[in-house]
Amino acid sequence: MVKIAYAPVYQLSLPKTHRFPMEKYGLIYEQLLFEKTFAPQDFFHPQALDRAALLAVHDEQYVEKMEKGTLHPKEVRRIGFPWSKQLIEREMLITSGTVQSSLYSLENGIAFNVAGGTHHAYRGKGEGFCIYNDIAVAAQYLLDMDKVKQALIVDLDVHQGNGTARIFEKQKSVFTFSMHSAKNYPLHKENSDLDIGLSADISDHAYLKLLGKNLKWLIETVKPDIIFYQSGVDIMENDRLGKLSISKQGVRQRDIMLYKYAAKHAIPVSVSMGGGYARRLRNIVDAHCNTFRLAKDIYE
Repeated sequence: MVKIAYAPVYQLSLPKTHRFPMEKYGLIYEQLLFEKTFAPQDFFHPQALDRAALLAVHDEQYVEKMEKGTLHPKEVRRIGFPWSKQLIEREMLITSGTVQSSLYSLENGIAFNVAGGTHHAYRGKGEGFCIYNDIAVAAQYLLDMDKVKQALIVDLDVHQGNGTARIFEKQKSVFTFSMHSAKNYPLHKENSDLDIGLSADISDHAYLKLLGKNLKWLIETVKPDIIFYQSGVDIMENDRLGKLSISKQGVRQRDIMLYKYAAKHAIPVSVSMGGGYARRLRNIVDAHCNTFRLAKDIYE
């Protein structure tokens, strides 16, 4: 059984200039239901997040500023969204969705959050449309609750998971792996446990060969109890914010590869969506939906 976190508040009401990245979440949900890949009962509305779980990763002063709307204008610009109570409600539910999805993945082998993958959020600051680091909060929660001993974060978004890398830079129980465009945001890269910076002209074949080699090494060496998969589709050709040129079929093969490695070794996978900014919204939605469709093919 595949369980998927989704709440209508994931679709945030924003000015037109900020709206594009948000529209895909509701469309992913609607498409998966329309094509009958999943039924309504496969989705769940995340419960309110325990504030203590948030504070296990994020600085209390930062969380209070987010809650009260007392951010400095420079901090708001760095995040990229105008502050609102609805924004904070959304971010708390997204983070809770990944926490709950990770728990479902331990039971069922795999689970999803329709949103999430907010890997640019640090302990005490947000940036790049990321406020709270949902994967970091979920990983720390499972460790604190003694649900797992070792977590592996596989971040395949086009952008480096800089916030996640910094949060866990001294924590051996969380291994961070980021495979991303070398010449893209963020300008300053943090040090993940394993970083692979890719050139813009990398082919599907070379990308998949490199990923397969490293996934094999990671599973054999790290021996994770869970994989948190940041499955951004902004590595695709013609993505507005990406600087890679992987085909949609290449992205599909990427997902299949990770799922099959994890399933073969009986490692649960908690999947968050990450980025996707193609000029045609339907291309983003279809690429994201493939990540769900393939999981159902492999796990059910």
